[in-house]
Amino acid sequence: MSKVKYYYDSETLSYRKIEKKKGRRLGIFLLSLTGMLLSSFLLLLVYINLPYVETPKEKTLKRELTNMELQFELLNKKMVEAETVLAEVANRDNNLYRVYFEANPIPAEQRKAGFGGVNRYKDLEGFDNSKLIIATSKRLDILTKQIVVQSRSLDEIAKLAEEKEELLSAIPAIQPVRNEDLTRMASGYGYRTDPFTKAGKFHFGMDFTAPRGTPVYAGGDGVVTRADNTASGYGNHIRIDHGYGYESLYAHLYKFKVRRGQKVKRGDLIGFVGSTGRSEAPHLHYEIFKDGQRINPINFYYGNLTPEEFASMLQASQQENQSLD
Repeated sequence: MSKVKYYYDSETLSYRKIEKKKGRRLGIFLLSLTGMLLSSFLLLLVYINLPYVETPKEKTLKRELTNMELQFELLNKKMVEAETVLAEVANRDNNLYRVYFEANPIPAEQRKAGFGGVNRYKDLEGFDNSKLIIATSKRLDILTKQIVVQSRSLDEIAKLAEEKEELLSAIPAIQPVRNEDLTRMASGYGYRTDPFTKAGKFHFGMDFTAPRGTPVYAGGDGVVTRADNTASGYGNHIRIDHGYGYESLYAHLYKFKVRRGQKVKRGDLIGFVGSTGRSEAPHLHYEIFKDGQRINPINFYYGNLTPEEFASMLQASQQENQSLD
């Protein structure tokens, strides 16, 4: 029930009842309706544009997300560069380094293999950018594995290079006496006439004629295993173990310059030419062993002979003449 309102009439000095006017009530109603419609419209506009209205926190997060996307793009570019460089290194490794050092190339499937078994990237699933993050993580893991494989390969190559250098230093590679004009080579490897029996006999070394006291040099790096005269026929002789299955022998010496167990380098003075043992005249009898078997010393003079000199000595060594021991 609505309240009855009164007003004071000064003319009659009495209170009179306020009568409600129909037009005013309609105006208030229309005004209220207009206000409601306007408020609804404003609320609708706010609701429609709400996704486009950013709070300070949302703006900060959006900047961080943009920065992260930029960092991921830069990371992918760096990985592309790293993959390109690594592919070039792997190509040189397989086709140059490993070929030179006689090592088997590393298969591509071994270099680029992924990771099997359990899902390594399960913790990265369920986010807006999970696919990008997982793909980048996979590429980074594979790249890391390739670097590890290549690093181990280079370690192997370094070790092979060191061994190759040691091998090249150890193998006898020079003539045991100075022989600039190639006139001292008296007898080569093969069947020759024995100077004492005049019968054909296989000569297992090379004979170099030289005056008594001519210096004799080590053909390669190694350790002296013998320096004595107890072997039949060789007289005073020296044996050097070069490692890798190689051994050299220097026979009929006048005297020694080294002792057993001594380490020598290629070109070191080890003794002097003589004619001790089963020898017809002063000369050096020189032999090379590989894995205990005598082989032709002619193939071990590449250290101080040109191709033309080697061809000349090879021709002279093949003549079936008389040996000096």
